[in-house]
Amino acid sequence: MSIEIPGYRPGTWVLDPSHSEVTFSVRHMMISKVRGSFGIKNATLVAPENPLEAKVEATVDVASIDTNDEGRDTHLRSADFFDTENFPTMEFVSTGTRVEDGDFFVDGDLTIRGITKPVSFEFDFGGFGSDPWGNYKAGASATTVINREDFGLTWNAALETGGVLVGKDITINLDLQGALQA
Repeated sequence: MSIEIPGYRPGTWVLDPSHSEVTFSVRHMMISKVRGSFGIKNATLVAPENPLEAKVEATVDVASIDTNDEGRDTHLRSADFFDTENFPTMEFVSTGTRVEDGDFFVDGDLTIRGITKPVSFEFDFGGFGSDPWGNYKAGASATTVINREDFGLTWNAALETGGVLVGKDITINLDLQGALQA
């Protein structure tokens, strides 16, 4: 199977970290959400003629976590959560791409805290175009939901009112821009 994506060009695409971000949200105290972000170390897309045969590899700097609360960020870097001293990065390696009911998915293996599990990101292409300096760029957004406990992120605290401090489901959002390499 092959698909057509207007503006798509085969080649090696490299992420532009100044125009990309990885964000997340998680339930806090079962009544609100905490949001945060991570810095992307690198990401590469090898795009053949058929977009459904593309391969993606990405690495995120876990110590870069930012939730707008330094105390919480320090706790998240600790062995209670990400243990960044022993596991400084998260990695994603694609295992396939597919289209279902008109939606585009990238499946792959996500590694957090040394634990690798399969995940599927739903992708939304923003488009393609040349910047003023002649670089050919692509933009996309992607989303997935993971259970943090599947990756060994099990710390929590019970609440007096019932429930727990930190929810299990983490929504991961990617806003990406990449450049086709010459």
